[in-house]
Amino acid sequence: MAPRLDFTSEAFFRDPPTAIAALRASGPVVATRFPLVGDVWVTTTHDATAEVLKDGTTFTLRKEDGDVAGLRWWMPRYVRAIANNMLTMDEPDHTRLRSIVDEAFRRRAIVAMEPRIRAIADGLADDLFVDGSPADLVQQYARILPVSVICELLGLPAADRPRFIAWANRMSSLTNVVSFFRLLFAFRKMRAYLEQQLQIARVQGGEGLIAELVQVEREGGQITPDEMVSMVFLLLAAGSETTTHLISGSVYELLRKPGLRDWLEEDWSRISLAVEEFLRFVSPVQFSKPRYLRRDVELAGVRLKKGDRVMVMLAAANMDPAVHDQPERLDLTRKPNRHMSFGTGIHFCLGHQLARIEATCALRALFARWPKLELAVDPAQIHWRKRPGMRAIARLPVIAGGNRRPSRGAAAEPLLAD
Repeated sequence: MAPRLDFTSEAFFRDPPTAIAALRASGPVVATRFPLVGDVWVTTTHDATAEVLKDGTTFTLRKEDGDVAGLRWWMPRYVRAIANNMLTMDEPDHTRLRSIVDEAFRRRAIVAMEPRIRAIADGLADDLFVDGSPADLVQQYARILPVSVICELLGLPAADRPRFIAWANRMSSLTNVVSFFRLLFAFRKMRAYLEQQLQIARVQGGEGLIAELVQVEREGGQITPDEMVSMVFLLLAAGSETTTHLISGSVYELLRKPGLRDWLEEDWSRISLAVEEFLRFVSPVQFSKPRYLRRDVELAGVRLKKGDRVMVMLAAANMDPAVHDQPERLDLTRKPNRHMSFGTGIHFCLGHQLARIEATCALRALFARWPKLELAVDPAQIHWRKRPGMRAIARLPVIAGGNRRPSRGAAAEPLLAD
């Protein structure tokens, strides 16, 4: 019998490796209950996770009636319309929509945005303590940077960014059915806003990814108006929320173990390796969307029946000792690093390149401006939001520091952390 793990508990978010190891001890695929979803099978190994994500024929994101697997009967139509995006589509619709946004992304040249992203990060780092100290690094830095970048990428007005931040905060508060109902009004307003911005781009043109998507649409791209709104909603939400928690989680680990931060500051060419390890260890996105089985199947030696639901646990794949040596340790020199934080298969994360650039720029800008940054509270006082499927620090109070004793040149331990 698998342990009844509370995927929203403080104990789980504070120490995922321990909870995941206990779950994996019950098997590579275990039956459990997930908030808002209900009874599901959960994968606990890298191989089982990869098999589900790569086999869209057996493990489908759609029910037999075509409805999205994770939706419930009581959810309003406009929520269903927003959920009807390429992340919840099987073939051939997934490829149809993915090719449209891939073309728009190619036109925007994401790598060329790095200097602009660094400039935004530098400005935010400069202003971190403008309202006093301590500052909440989540709300005053990690939240604002990805929202600013994705809004600029999409071509949305800079003046509207406060409303996006407010919407993002509301989405972060999703923990149960009650909080979901509180979100409904925000979803409706957000959908109406995006419909308006798309119409402006159709009439007036403009700069940014929305204008590029409209141009692809005009050139014959097969996409409905509802799918266009859902696409932009997905880019705005997924392009900011997950990176927010990657940045804040990475900073937390560096401040909890200052030797790690010292090691990075000695040579910033190490940052790419470090970001890959933060992606693995922090695992901001912990689970995939639920999938239905189209037929009876044996997955990692476990018999599953047609109609059963499966959720892959990306965080468990990232902590699998069969793939990662000492997975419970944060090792900034880890190489190779076969983490699953961006998934695999046809749904491999579209924004993986942007997320890596944003995390790199965020860490470099922050510690260049505040090289002695410190937690303003004991690590035991840091808490995570009770949001299922997302590992999200609620608040990360920091101070500029100045009394920390440098540990450069000290012995070897800085590269690893418990």
